[in-house]
Amino acid sequence: MAAASLRSVNPTLPRTLASPTRSPPFQSPFLRFAPASTTSFNLKPLVTAPAPSSSPFVTRSAAASPQERKTFHGLCYVVGDNIDTDQIIPAEFLTLVPSNPDEYQKLGSHALVGLPASYEDRFVEPGETKTKYSIVIGGENFGCGSSREHAPVCLGAAGAKAVVAQSYARIFFRNSVATGEIYPLDSEVRVCDECRTGDVATVELREGDSVLINHTTGKEYRLKAIGDAGPVIDAGGIFAYARKAGMIPSAAAA
Repeated sequence: MAAASLRSVNPTLPRTLASPTRSPPFQSPFLRFAPASTTSFNLKPLVTAPAPSSSPFVTRSAAASPQERKTFHGLCYVVGDNIDTDQIIPAEFLTLVPSNPDEYQKLGSHALVGLPASYEDRFVEPGETKTKYSIVIGGENFGCGSSREHAPVCLGAAGAKAVVAQSYARIFFRNSVATGEIYPLDSEVRVCDECRTGDVATVELREGDSVLINHTTGKEYRLKAIGDAGPVIDAGGIFAYARKAGMIPSAAAA
């Protein structure tokens, strides 16, 4: 009845309105491949389904194996809240190409150079390309501001292994995982208020019970699990992970 009433108002309305199941499938104008193909993509999940077994443990693929214990030990560099990407790597250095080894090193030399003068200790000393600080400790909203993959890249290029912050800007967190340059770890408390630049610390990164140990103060802080992002960073970034999992051809095969 509804279709007949609509056709009485607009006689040109396709008769297929009464039988929507026979309408041609929608074809997006943004697709750059032939829409006529109905071949599905063979995408592989990060975690494979477990085979029938009495074991209570989930079986994972080789590329997403349970995260092995990793330990990062060294000096802390402590910053506050809302450290934005302009402070991590100013826009004037974004012309440096991370895939170029020389320019990758230069990116490291400029890491956190945009911090205000109130930060008396430089993250990377003038004339150097590497930092003496292995762990960056921040407050809330670390990595906010404009999106730039150079932000986590420059920290990794400088030699930092992990950032421990109370919270992150989502884009910085995703860029850290996608590039595999640095581990973005969430603390359950404001560690930045209890640590000082130069404190000696260890991050023990394990599945489920990661911790930050400040050897200078003797305090220990629980870190939130990084989950399935861990194996991606372990592999060296999203493309390296995808090659390892067989989602895309390896560089040698390509």
